[in-house]
Amino acid sequence: MKASEPAAGLHRYDYDTRDQLAEALATGVAAKLAGGIATRGHASLAVSGGSTPRRFFEVLSQAELDWASVMVLLVDERLVPPDHERANARLVRRHLLQNRAAEARFVPYVVDAHTPAECARLSQAAFAQDGHRLDACVLGMGTDGHTASFFPGGDRLADALDPNGSDTVLPIFAEGAGEPRLTLTLPPILDARFVALHIEGDDKRATLETALAGTDVDAMPVRAVLRQTATPVHVFWAP
Repeated sequence: MKASEPAAGLHRYDYDTRDQLAEALATGVAAKLAGGIATRGHASLAVSGGSTPRRFFEVLSQAELDWASVMVLLVDERLVPPDHERANARLVRRHLLQNRAAEARFVPYVVDAHTPAECARLSQAAFAQDGHRLDACVLGMGTDGHTASFFPGGDRLADALDPNGSDTVLPIFAEGAGEPRLTLTLPPILDARFVALHIEGDDKRATLETALAGTDVDAMPVRAVLRQTATPVHVFWAP
C-alpha cells in the first residue's frame, strides 16, 4: 500500500489487491462507527451500490461492532422495486446486512410513491428521523466521472451540488443513469465525519487522474467532491 497527499484535504491509498483494499477500508469505516457509538450512542453509515463494494461489504459485515446502534442508508438508489436486480438496496441486504451487521438498522429509500419528487420527500423525512450527521460515507465513481447520482447532464445536477441547498435528497434524471434515481445531495455527503471514494481498476484510476487535472464540475461531477477543500476525502484504489 502506498499513501500520498497530492493536494490539501485529499488522501490517496493504493493497494496491491482488492482484498487488501476491502480489509483496509472496512477497518477504517468500522473505527469511525465505533467512535460514533462510543461518543453518542449511535452511528450512521451511507454506502454506494454497484459491483465494486461487494467485497468491502462482506468484510465490514464481520466487524465487531454494536451493529444494533448503527443506521445504514444508501448514497443513492435507482427507482426500481427493492428486490430488482439493479436495486442498491438488494445489494446491501445480500452483502452487508449479514453476519454481525445483520443487526444494523437499514433505512432504504422510498421508491414506491406516486412521483420521484414524492419519493425524494419521503426518503428525506425517513433519513432525518435520526437528526445527526453521517459518521462515514463511502462513495463510488463511474468512468463518466459521476459519483452518487451526480451524473453529467442530470436535470437536477446544479441543485444536487449546491453547497447551500436545503434538500438532502433529490430525484435526478440523466441519460447515462439508466433509470431515474434518488440521491443524497452534496451537503450531507461532505458533512460526513469520514468520506471515502472507493475505486478499482486501471480505468477508474485514469478517470480519477482526469478528474483531478480539470475543473469543469458539470463534465465530471465527482470534482465537486475531489476539488473542495473543506472536507478531507480518502481515495482507496486497487488494480
